[in-house]
Amino acid sequence: MASESRTNLRGRTVAVTGGARGIGRASAAAFSAVGARVAIGDLDAELAQKVATEIGGATGSEVVGLWLDVTDPGSFEHFFDQAEAALGPVDVLLNNAGIMPTGLFFDEDPAVTDRIIDINLRGVIAGSRLAMQRFVPRGNGVIINVASLAGVRGFPAVATYCATKHAVLGFSEALEAEVREHGVSVVVVLPGVVRTELSAGASLPTWMERLSTVDPDDVAIAILAAMRRGKFRVTVPGRLGVLLLLMSLMPMKLRRWADRIAGTGRAYVQADPVLRESYRHRIFGGGE
Repeated sequence: MASESRTNLRGRTVAVTGGARGIGRASAAAFSAVGARVAIGDLDAELAQKVATEIGGATGSEVVGLWLDVTDPGSFEHFFDQAEAALGPVDVLLNNAGIMPTGLFFDEDPAVTDRIIDINLRGVIAGSRLAMQRFVPRGNGVIINVASLAGVRGFPAVATYCATKHAVLGFSEALEAEVREHGVSVVVVLPGVVRTELSAGASLPTWMERLSTVDPDDVAIAILAAMRRGKFRVTVPGRLGVLLLLMSLMPMKLRRWADRIAGTGRAYVQADPVLRESYRHRIFGGGE
């Protein structure tokens, strides 16, 4: 998206996947608050419509809630078509939909592995392809991909999730290199632990909770700021970026020792089983 379009979102159309909850909902509200038209896509179409009505009523902007299954390219294309019919050409795609069931990998059902990959990675790839088909001929547009702190580190009990988020980061870097000359921007977001149902029940050391835990609104604010500044990669909270750099410079043995001392490896190994099971029940019962 050209610089003017990136900094002035009024009247622009933004499509948000997994937009009925968490980061997606907060981002939809933030975009709407600055005058953008917003299409919220979610497997829970009823909730998406309800959230759209609430956000639109609060901001006065046009917001629609639509059914979307990011694992089905046909559904994704239909979502784009519906969004554009209602609001005009999509200028920004926020690939936010994602799931994070927890558990040790050797206990993970292959069907669960496939579901995580389908939503967290294939959904991002499918959405980005459809967005590029619209953006590149016009010479503008923004693709925003939500990765994670788990996109640069590996944590036990979320191995497949980490794999998908590492892949989203690598995919975003490659995509940005391909499309920058066509006037299309790519932003990749690396949140820490966000206070949503996705991370509910994590057993975080006190220092890690203070350092890395944020609200969905914090991530939404960072996304808008990154777009306005033309940044490719944004870490939320920003102070995590320094820590990640320092950790990346450590030899693996030293990093393992630091993780053991700091207690970072137990966050999801020792997660609250009741809260994790409640989340698992929802995501495998038809929600994103």
